[in-house]
Amino acid sequence: MKTKEEIIFASFMSFITTFFVTLVIVSINVGFNKNFLPIWLRTWGIAFFLVGLSILYFAPVLRKIIQKRLK
Repeated sequence: MKTKEEIIFASFMSFITTFFVTLVIVSINVGFNKNFLPIWLRTWGIAFFLVGLSILYFAPVLRKIIQKRLK
């Protein structure tokens, strides 16, 4: 089970990362037109969910790998 700190960290990292990345990518691909906001919000929502789950899963795995390599 994930700790409260891990869940909060994953949520913040997911929010910040996906907010900026999807904003830039959607603005490049779609431009700032009347469809921008709905497309960006949908894309951001999907990315936020997927990245949050990825951080919760991969962060502990990567932490262990890095700790082993640095010893």
